[in-house]
Amino acid sequence: MKHQTTLSYTLLAGALALFCSPAALAQASGSAPAAKPTVAVAASACPAILQHEFPRLQDDAPQNLCQYAGKVLLVVNTASYCGFTSQYEGLEALHAKYQSKGLVVLGFPSNQFGKQEPGSSKEIADFCFNTYGVKFPMFAKSDVKGADRNALYIDLFKATKVEPRWNFYKFLVDRSGKVAASYASTVEPDNSNLVAALEKALNAKP
Repeated sequence: MKHQTTLSYTLLAGALALFCSPAALAQASGSAPAAKPTVAVAASACPAILQHEFPRLQDDAPQNLCQYAGKVLLVVNTASYCGFTSQYEGLEALHAKYQSKGLVVLGFPSNQFGKQEPGSSKEIADFCFNTYGVKFPMFAKSDVKGADRNALYIDLFKATKVEPRWNFYKFLVDRSGKVAASYASTVEPDNSNLVAALEKALNAKP
């Protein structure tokens, strides 16, 4: 009798353990167990030049540049009170026209050239959207040259030995993360050479 009682308790405990497991409880409640979070882009698939994180201009939310892996990038340092500020309109037009083909314009406001970007993040964001309808990604104000340049511009300098000479200097980065070209501030977004290089990068296989 004692042996039978022990066996019964053992079987009962096993049944309770099975029924009360997370998987069983989830099945009973009609919901599946929470899935483990997945990494959007594996590190091996993200070029080193994009393995950086920056606060978004509008709300300081951290943005990992790996979300743009496989895209063609036009990286531009910007300012609100510059003779070239009207290029925002052309940059937004480029972004809108070629976004579906894989282009992303990335804007990095900087106050290093003539102190022409003195505003707060909110002031810059409001100006860009209200004045030029900017929708391409922009990031919090930072240095883009010199000892305190941000991490992306460190990599751009390592790749090219070139740093921005003024506001609205442009770097074209291909789908593999290689810097394909750089353009002076005087080169407008609709410049034929820039557009040709951009289209070539978009048409190339990653």
